[in-house]
Amino acid sequence: MTAVASVTLPILVLCLGHVFSNAVRTIPAIAADVLTRDLGISAETLAQLTGAFPLAFAAVMIPVGIALDRHGVKRVSLFLLTVAGCGAVMAALATGPWWMLLAQVVLGAGCSGMLMCPITFAARALTTARFATWSGIIQAVGNTGMLLSASPLALLIEATDWRAGYWACAVLAALAIVAVAAFVPAVRPEARPSRGFLHDSREVLAMAWQPKLRAVTVFVFASFAAVLGVRGLWGGPWLMEAKDLPRVEAGNILLACTVALTVGPALAGLVLRRFGRAGALLAGSHILAALLILLLIAGGPGGVASQAFGLAAMPAGYDLALLIGFGLAISFQVIGFSLVRAAVPAEQAGRALSAANLSFFLGAAVLQGLSGLMAGWGGVAAALSTFAGGLILCSIGFLVLRRQR
Repeated sequence: MTAVASVTLPILVLCLGHVFSNAVRTIPAIAADVLTRDLGISAETLAQLTGAFPLAFAAVMIPVGIALDRHGVKRVSLFLLTVAGCGAVMAALATGPWWMLLAQVVLGAGCSGMLMCPITFAARALTTARFATWSGIIQAVGNTGMLLSASPLALLIEATDWRAGYWACAVLAALAIVAVAAFVPAVRPEARPSRGFLHDSREVLAMAWQPKLRAVTVFVFASFAAVLGVRGLWGGPWLMEAKDLPRVEAGNILLACTVALTVGPALAGLVLRRFGRAGALLAGSHILAALLILLLIAGGPGGVASQAFGLAAMPAGYDLALLIGFGLAISFQVIGFSLVRAAVPAEQAGRALSAANLSFFLGAAVLQGLSGLMAGWGGVAAALSTFAGGLILCSIGFLVLRRQR
């Protein structure tokens, strides 16, 4: 195996876990109506149930970061894939809200390292310059998982039911386990004295608020929350309920958004190399993403844009264009990983990236839960506005903290 292949193949194999994670957590976007019907719950309750996924994810992020630095990527990846596969099976078998809640907790815990495993492997194996490129590739490959939960899942639900989506994810987890076992080298980090789990946990939390990292920590609080909220949960109900589109047509629009999320990280890397100014790109892209969400809402029934054009609601092409734009803009979040990696030595990469990822998913849990409350007050439009507000506030906080370094 060549030197390039010895790094490239393991990274791509580890990305299978990230593909799984993106697929399994975005199933509710296209299956919300049948999930709520079969589980006997409301859309607001579904938001609370699926909000357990990022909450469990965030809860175990610190142990995952410590484990990556202590035990190596391969062992951690195999363990987490096994847990996540079990969670997918539990979700497929769920017959009520409490069983689905437990499944989401297990899935969230199992998926907690699916991005960190390939990112940490790349951070240790590559130079800082090459890592910036590969972090975008990893995000792009992982985002293909959302392709599976768009049109393909819509067709699968029409032919069978929503449970088939979770069974398909369980099969994907099993395949990933085999591939990681076969192709990822069992390299353990250099041993260093351990001062106990609590000390290591405090170290990870302290990293999140280091002067070089705290601006990114604030920024990412809303970043992935918006992806999960728009593409992973409320996008489907918006298109099928507010805009009255059939499931497959809604799935096609979400598929286009997912393609944008897949190519967006590569675009972000190209723009960064051409223009630099990582901080301005991060904040500007996310403020733009927030504005696109607000424009989406404005095109709904009775919305400002709809009224301006004298329509009951803007046509589906309007939503398609805005969701593609949203996918491209929000993908610039990948630049944040480069800022984190550049701020710490390679041996601390697992902990530093996990500290940032902790905020990534804790924000998703908080904002998704808040979106459920907002949906109960003002419907799907109010739920979507939660993420627009979060993106604007966190982007402003990021810019302020960058100036204070």
